[in-house]
Amino acid sequence: KHRSRSRSTNLSNQLISHSYSDVMQSSGRSDTIPAGVLMRRVVPANNSCLFTSVYFALSGGEFNDTIGSALRQIIADTVAADPFAYNEALLGKPNREYCTWILNEEHWGGAIELSILSKYYGIEIVAVDTQHVRLNRFGEDMAHDKRIFLIYDGIHYDPLMWEPLDSKNPIQTVFPVANDSVLSMALEIANEAKASRQYTDVQNFSLRCLVCNAGLRGNSQAQSHATETGHMNFGEI
Repeated sequence: KHRSRSRSTNLSNQLISHSYSDVMQSSGRSDTIPAGVLMRRVVPANNSCLFTSVYFALSGGEFNDTIGSALRQIIADTVAADPFAYNEALLGKPNREYCTWILNEEHWGGAIELSILSKYYGIEIVAVDTQHVRLNRFGEDMAHDKRIFLIYDGIHYDPLMWEPLDSKNPIQTVFPVANDSVLSMALEIANEAKASRQYTDVQNFSLRCLVCNAGLRGNSQAQSHATETGHMNFGEI
């Protein structure tokens, strides 16, 4: 069972309606990192795992699997408010179409959504890519003083958290940017995950359509098959 500090019941509302610095102040987060280990906190493997993971990290360890719709709305509102910056070239689809698309909970989040949430909350978000063993840092150039970590295996996001050795201390999910040691530990986790093949190569993994049993390779073939047939259920083989 994961430890967490007691939180007020309106924390989720704070995260939705206030800047991250307001939440930091109200929850009393500290810059200190006690002795412990960096580890993955597994969240449900659904289309909102990115949003669940971001919320878990921002809140200091609160799990809320219904928060996705609120964070999707923040992203849609941000994009709609600035169609010049969030144009078709960046989004891959027209601004209005993207806003409708991201509000659909059947669609995944990715780099665009992480960059928007980083800017909205004023915090660096580090996505640890286990397939390529690299750190994708969103908001790195914005001089934020805090960062959170997610780990990404090609199709799924989980948050990373610091589990203190002393059980009296709560878990930690927000880290000072000035402390680069956590970046090194995150890379170690990525190396270990790649060595044990804990990632999915979305371009080359083998799939089977669970409707018609057609064999497919990679995300692009699965998307084409779904467009041509309307079949939406796939299993990795």
